[in-house]
Amino acid sequence: MDKLNEYRKVSEALPDHNTVWPLYGAGFDNLGRDGKPIDVPIQEIGPDQLLVRHDACGICFSDIKVLKLGQEHPRIYRDMRSDPVVLGHEVAMSVVKVGENLRDQYHVGDRFTIQADIYVGGVGYAYGYEMQGGFSTYGVIDQRVLHGDEGNYLLAVKPSTGYTESALTEPWACVVAAYRLEYRTQIKPGGTAWILGASPDDARPYTISAGFDVASHPARLLLTDVPAGFDAWLRERAAALGVEVIDAPDAANPPVESVDDIILLGASADLIEASSPRLANFGVFAIVTDQPMPRPVQIDVGRVHYNRWVYVGGTSPDIAQAYSAKPVRSELKAGGRAWFIGAAGPMGRMHVQRAIQVSDGPAVVVCTDVSDHRLEDLRISFEAEAKAKGITFICLNPANAEAAAVLAKYQAQGFDDIVVLAPVPKLITDAANHLGDDGVVNIFAGVARGTMAALDMSTVALHGARHIGQSGSTISDLKTTLSQAESGELSPNRAVAAVGSLSAFRDGLKAVQDAVFPGKVVIYPHIREMPLTALPDLKDVLPTVYAKLKDGREWTSEAEEEFLRLMLP
Repeated sequence: MDKLNEYRKVSEALPDHNTVWPLYGAGFDNLGRDGKPIDVPIQEIGPDQLLVRHDACGICFSDIKVLKLGQEHPRIYRDMRSDPVVLGHEVAMSVVKVGENLRDQYHVGDRFTIQADIYVGGVGYAYGYEMQGGFSTYGVIDQRVLHGDEGNYLLAVKPSTGYTESALTEPWACVVAAYRLEYRTQIKPGGTAWILGASPDDARPYTISAGFDVASHPARLLLTDVPAGFDAWLRERAAALGVEVIDAPDAANPPVESVDDIILLGASADLIEASSPRLANFGVFAIVTDQPMPRPVQIDVGRVHYNRWVYVGGTSPDIAQAYSAKPVRSELKAGGRAWFIGAAGPMGRMHVQRAIQVSDGPAVVVCTDVSDHRLEDLRISFEAEAKAKGITFICLNPANAEAAAVLAKYQAQGFDDIVVLAPVPKLITDAANHLGDDGVVNIFAGVARGTMAALDMSTVALHGARHIGQSGSTISDLKTTLSQAESGELSPNRAVAAVGSLSAFRDGLKAVQDAVFPGKVVIYPHIREMPLTALPDLKDVLPTVYAKLKDGREWTSEAEEEFLRLMLP
């Protein structure tokens, strides 16, 4: 009897217990009982629920954030001591039991991955946060998942797709999403716009050629020290369009809580800092000036990342041009120069892999990291592939003086794209100083809201610089990523660095926290006891699995099949 085939068919009898890793609060001391998972009674499902088996689950650095913050984490709304969190949102699952009302739609053996950012009525119930996650043998899928705000958060997986391959489409979807970001190219229709003048003596002939007319216009307009001629034009146009006009004499205390657009006429660092906190989610700040800023500006880069703020600008006195003349680009520039900071970590490797494999990608890829062993692994993994495509591929540790000198030569040329994969404000500040014309900084690493970085915002108006960022992914992003994985266009397996059984989860978390491995740690909740094991070490532990790795270093679906045949109980 082939254990793997039986496992795939979900023909085994269900146990009477579920093994879980409960997190009762912040810190490793609150993880499990005596450093181990616990057994709890397996949950009986209702008529509108599914019982699923967790087949594979990747450890994410976001899990470390929950471990550190405990109940202070923004996605946790309950008393963890009495109702602990079970982490795990990068998960592959199989249906093992179907509620009676769902039997026409779902069947035992159906396989899924999940878009973990689940919302119902605008409230978040993320899998692995508010809902019990993948670091357990079984889980319950309820109507929050099946009929949430975006529809069904389960995505069907083909039977031929590997378990880890489908689990890791979740983090990969976040990478894919980073290059699919779209931003407004005009003032938000029906929104609230705020126009501030940097000097009452400004005599530039300001106008708005689009976005403030019959076809499209805001519902409300705040005005602060706008030059007299333009102020009169705005009020006249607003009256004709039925736009409410509100005077806001104090830029630090406008009479509204949030605005969709802030438009600054002139080069005032003080006004950017005073007004920016009022930007709403997906807000746009347009800087219209032909003069440099007098000093760097403190920008909340956490909100650029989490709230999708964007700063646009231009030198034309036509405000519409600040939005549309150079639309915000999120895709890497074809034939350009790209710099990945913190490139050798698990997510960094995914960005680098994509940069090399995407059609019309950059011609130069510079990867920096402070971990020599992870950087060397990155080089070995991707250098030959990059060079075969004619891409200049450079891996550097900037802590090394010789490497820093090489990096400085590329910095002097300026980069078209800089992707920051380490949540360090100083890195964001330093990186932005090395943008070329029309360059983009993608703040991918999740720096907390309220994290400030000093940026030269002159470059936004004068040189087309853009600073963008995003958090998580959508169902659409995950569908795209899963499709790419199942078609062979993308290989999520290349991110795997170590595997282990459910009992190894605690050690896996510590390894992720301490940046031990160059890639992802994946837990298989249903295999026999196995300590956390790096892929190269499989040569001695499971040599037949090692033989099916690509180049003795990369996880494959064939290696997973052999692994499960050996390790399933």
